[in-house]
Amino acid sequence: MKVLELYSGIGGMHFAFKESGIPGEVKVAVDINTIANKVYQHNFPNTKLLQRNIKSFSANEINDSGIDMILMSPPCQPFTRVGLKRDMSDNRTSSFIHLLSLLPHLNKKWKYLVVENVKGFEKSETCQQLIHTLENLDFCYQEFILSPSMFSIPNTRHRYYLIAKRRPLYFNFPLQPHVMESLPVPLHTTSSFTDAAYEMSALNSKHKCLVEENQMASEGTCYSLNHILEINKSLEYFEQFNVPDKILGKHAWLLDIVGPNSTRSCCFTKAYGRYVEGTGSVFSPTSPDIITNAFEQSRSHVPGSHEQLELLRGLAMRYFTHREVARLMCFPDQGFSLPNDVTIKQSYCLLGNSVNVHVVALLILLLTTGDNTVC
Repeated sequence: MKVLELYSGIGGMHFAFKESGIPGEVKVAVDINTIANKVYQHNFPNTKLLQRNIKSFSANEINDSGIDMILMSPPCQPFTRVGLKRDMSDNRTSSFIHLLSLLPHLNKKWKYLVVENVKGFEKSETCQQLIHTLENLDFCYQEFILSPSMFSIPNTRHRYYLIAKRRPLYFNFPLQPHVMESLPVPLHTTSSFTDAAYEMSALNSKHKCLVEENQMASEGTCYSLNHILEINKSLEYFEQFNVPDKILGKHAWLLDIVGPNSTRSCCFTKAYGRYVEGTGSVFSPTSPDIITNAFEQSRSHVPGSHEQLELLRGLAMRYFTHREVARLMCFPDQGFSLPNDVTIKQSYCLLGNSVNVHVVALLILLLTTGDNTVC
């Protein structure tokens, strides 16, 4: 399998392809972001990496790569819940529209596609154009809205996914005309397994096995955050991640605070560490009762006063480290790292724009399992 990774960012799709276990390699990766490309090359020095605008590509150039599969996560800003939702009129969509115009001219060796974007993309005109293009090329496809929290990972990150393959290849499950909000194969039982379910359940087991026995009551329960926390680090190391006083004094009540025993965290965005509301959770090692009590007491003090700040400082709230965020995004400890000259702010931005590696790996398996038996 030869793979083309478009809008490659820091290589989330590449790591997902490796995790899926599908034989093959990423032949070419393409992104226009200089810092993202630096991180990508740092982790995949042997992959051909092109720093180019996708609008500069021709169909012949892609065909010359001899690729079987395209993985991509196009810019999401034109479709985000808090954005202007300018869709196809947004200039950041233009490279994707150009790519759609190239797809009919690619040779039939290309037969697999995976697309990731924000929830809401499925309602866009751009998405309809994608679907229309695939149908004209005789591709079958399935759309999903999935979150890592569905797969035992304590992070909420609902994203749109599309997997597609060129006929006569077909899926080993009944295709649905609507966007599915769960996988079509079970990952929690060993009975009546299809090949796809067996492979995906085995892949998911490394996360499921971290869930404590007393949490197993309901399918989808996540493991606790203590499994992703950095340890054996100095107090000085963690000081750089402390929530600053200016946030504690003005915006502490907007923070989503989680602890080592929490089994959830909010979606991390590229604005994590810069903006407060809706950009990701913060960590406190103290118990929920102590947190509640501190906030109740702080209300009796003047906002931003020394007394109030002392109460809130006592909760030792900090941002998750970039390594901890990467773990929640399922980037591997062995194989993924950041160059020394990439700042914390830059790392949060890059990770916030990336994909959840495990979810994409499951979908790549679902996309390709059983195709060696196709008539």
